[in-house]
Order: sequence, then C-alpha cells, then structure tokens
Amino acid sequence: MDPATEEYAAFEEKVKRTVLIDNLSPLVTEAVLRAAFDQFGDVTNVHILPNYFEPNNTARAALVQMRTSDQAEKLIHEVSNSPFMIIGMPRPVRARAAQPEMFDDRPARQPGTRIEWRWVDPDEPEFEVANKMKALVRQHAAEADCLIKHQREEEEKLAKKQEATLKENYKKFKMLESSSSNAPNADANRLAQHYGLRRSRDSKK
Repeated sequence: MDPATEEYAAFEEKVKRTVLIDNLSPLVTEAVLRAAFDQFGDVTNVHILPNYFEPNNTARAALVQMRTSDQAEKLIHEVSNSPFMIIGMPRPVRARAAQPEMFDDRPARQPGTRIEWRWVDPDEPEFEVANKMKALVRQHAAEADCLIKHQREEEEKLAKKQEATLKENYKKFKMLESSSSNAPNADANRLAQHYGLRRSRDSKK
C-alpha cells in the first residue's frame, strides 16, 4: 500500500469514529461538549466548526470524535432518539455521521481522484447566476445574524434565570436545615410545606 493510500485509509477510519453535532447554542464550549458526551463513551477530540456562512463565525456545529466507531454509533442513536439538550438551553441538539468533506485536516485528495477548478468569466451564463447567489447569501447572512443575536439574548436570560433559581433553592434548603436543628418541629414543618420540600428522617428526630 502506497503512503497516500495508507494515509487516506487512516483518515477514513477517523471519519467513522466521528459524529457531527449541530443545532448548538453559540454559548456552548469544547469543555461543555466533552462533559455532555463522555457518558456515551470516550471522547478523544472535539473540534468546533467555524461558521463561514454567518457573521462573526458564530459556532453552531462541532465534530466529536469517539474512541471507537461503535461509540460513535451509540452517540448518534441516543441523541437522535431523545430530546438531548446541553446546559439547559431550549434547543435539542442533532447528531449524524461525519462526512470526509467536514474535516479541515483531510488529505489533499483521495487516491485515484483529480481536482479541477476554473474562473467564471463575465460573459458566461453562470456569471450572472453566481452574482445572484452571492447577493442571496449576503441577505441570508444578515437575517441569520439578527436571529442569532435574538437567540443569544434569550439563552443568556434563561441561563441567568436558572442560576438565580438554583441559588434561591439553595437558600431555602439551608434555611430549612437550620430551622430543623434550631426551631421546633412544627415551625420546620410549616417551612417545608410552604416551600414544597420534604424533610428527611434525620431532621425529624
């Protein structure tokens, strides 16, 4: 096997172990993705894909590489069959098998293929079509940028609300814990009923 063929075979094996995760929140980080998907196997690499079709390269997808192809298939199955959400954001992520063209580090070309390209001259019919497509892409980019800003604002509000709720619940539990040891049982029971909490057996003693 020549070096080029061997290199591409190793690359194809990596593709089989990799899953494309999209519909991600712009707030998601590599560390968050690792923590979320480690439950399905061993995450060996996470690469957040740059988004060249929207302003500011807002990340919306990532390539998650697992230890084996079986783990990659398990990840796809679990995410595809349940509303899997990351860091509480109100958007279920999507998963599908990665494709070779998704990788920045893929070999220059597959053995046995040939790459061709050419410029489109202004007097060719495709030139006008290309200009229209260019204008349409810019319009879509502006619309997407506006939508992303709105989504980011809503998700940041949700994250702050969740954080405030957690802090408030923590205060309630600490107050109930303190009352169970310092206040009469009747007072502790009233507090538990007021906040909808169940007292442990130890606190009733």
